[in-house]
Amino acid sequence: MSKKTASQAPAPRHRKVFGFLPDDTPPVGAMLSLGFQQFLTMFPATVLVAILTKFDVGITLLASGLGTIVALLVSKRKIPMYYGSSFSYIAVIITVMSKFAPACFKDPAQVYCPEGVQIVQVGIILTAVFEILVGLLIMRIGKAALDRILPPIITGSMAMVIGVALAGAALGNAGNWAKPEIATATWSVAFITLIVTILFSVYLQGKGLLGMLPILLGAIVGYGVAIPFGLVSFANVTNAAWFELPKFTMPAFGNPEAWGMALSVALIFIATVPESTAHLYQMSLYIDELAAEMGRKPYNIKELIGLNLVADGADDLVVGVLGGCAGTNYGENNSLMAITRNYSTAVLMTAGGMAIVFGFFGKLVALVNTMPAAVVGGLSIYLFGVIGMQGVALIQSEKVNLFDPKQLAIGAIILVCGIGGNLALKDGLFPFTVPYLFPSGIPAIVFAAILGILVNTIFLIFKAPEVRGA
Repeated sequence: MSKKTASQAPAPRHRKVFGFLPDDTPPVGAMLSLGFQQFLTMFPATVLVAILTKFDVGITLLASGLGTIVALLVSKRKIPMYYGSSFSYIAVIITVMSKFAPACFKDPAQVYCPEGVQIVQVGIILTAVFEILVGLLIMRIGKAALDRILPPIITGSMAMVIGVALAGAALGNAGNWAKPEIATATWSVAFITLIVTILFSVYLQGKGLLGMLPILLGAIVGYGVAIPFGLVSFANVTNAAWFELPKFTMPAFGNPEAWGMALSVALIFIATVPESTAHLYQMSLYIDELAAEMGRKPYNIKELIGLNLVADGADDLVVGVLGGCAGTNYGENNSLMAITRNYSTAVLMTAGGMAIVFGFFGKLVALVNTMPAAVVGGLSIYLFGVIGMQGVALIQSEKVNLFDPKQLAIGAIILVCGIGGNLALKDGLFPFTVPYLFPSGIPAIVFAAILGILVNTIFLIFKAPEVRGA
């Protein structure tokens, strides 16, 4: 019996490829379950920022959900991103809170400081304006021009400054600010929380949804350990209503001192632009790979850098108006999408809707606010250190030549002025006053960014010799 020729061989069966692309709408059951996973993934970090900065947890959740939905609509549902609270803004927000709401912010019993929130709101709205303008500019002239003004040595060094500048706040919550009689218990809980969170983040990698929740799991363990130490009180949870209106606040546009601090907040977007762009590139690779497996055209969302930043700005505009924490698109949610092969914007909008609903859940907000400072401190040591290390990773990944005196100079002055200024100067302010904008002096992190951009501009105008790395 003769063998079949190639032309006579049966056509291969194409295996069924599971996954959802950005413009797909899953069945209701899948949409709800996948949406809840997205909500659960963003929840720990988003509420932790609210706790650290004493923003209202309820309005932060609501603004996160609404901001995500608006950003998805602005991007015409082409870019699947979920927006949660950004850690990059914490240092400058703490500066604002310490200046405009010092009594509230330093009182451990207080969980919400509206006087400071109203000032920060102006800054978040100004951030939105910057992001939208930069996004529109990139759409017109391309990203290469922006990279000349904000090269990786600036953005990476700024990330390092932001992370290290937060060390004082992390150690303060961990035990340095605790009353002497509970200091030992506070430090113990903080370091137990820190160690278990690190172990979860390392050993649960690749373990599905659990692998995406090391912060939540670490917080739960730390919280459980804190209870027998007497660091948790449930009185406010018992008294809280099941339904409670989140604490909306109006931006303090009429405060003449708000604008200098607003500019300080807004300039932090310098460090978030490369993070957002990196997330876009990562998502583009995974989406196009899935599209190829499904026999569909590539989406090429990596070409939408400008539109992505406009969407970032749309999210910040929403959270700034409502009084939520400054936002960013979340890498952990992106990773969850890669694991579940779900990039449906309909699912992300469902997750946003869930965040809005939970923002009105009074007992959940009250329970979140019982999180002891020790647990927050333990989580913060890890998270703030990661922010700084991500700056190092950015400089490495972009192959910045640190044998070049120009690059060394820019990075050096940003690190010393940003970190040293924050630690050594009174209130973390350089004594250069600018009427209306910085009447009390320029915050160290902002001064470092301005100085780095200025020196880089000098090198762009007056060409210096190029130096090859060893």
